[in-house]
Amino acid sequence: MRFEFDIEPVEQARPRATRFGKGIRLYDPKKVTVFKRQLGMLAKQQMLDRGLEPYDGPLEVCMEFYRPVQASISRKERARRLSGAHRPTVKPDLSNYIKALEDGLNGIIWIDDNRIVQIVAEKKYSDRPRIVIEVNKVDEVEK
Repeated sequence: MRFEFDIEPVEQARPRATRFGKGIRLYDPKKVTVFKRQLGMLAKQQMLDRGLEPYDGPLEVCMEFYRPVQASISRKERARRLSGAHRPTVKPDLSNYIKALEDGLNGIIWIDDNRIVQIVAEKKYSDRPRIVIEVNKVDEVEK
């Protein structure tokens, strides 16, 4: 099943901490919290429109993160990036995009991200920032 979310990818940042009585409370930075909430709302709508329940069982997930091109580059370099000739090798790390997406879609597209047994992920440049994922059930083979 293919899903496309018109939202700019946000990386999972280190958790913040605050004192809470005698303990410490950890929480996501505001930017990450807002992203996960918006992503969750977009995903819930697509799941409702298709009449789907969160997937259970082993899953294969293909993810494409389309990030905006920086404004401070030449037209020639911009064209190279949009064509895919120059891929984003700058921060944020692909693994941090993946983590934020997995957490944001828990309980919505999949029961829990521990159901994901295979991931294929890419980050690319685009004039239209978005996230595209494809979720497939993996057939378990009995031995």
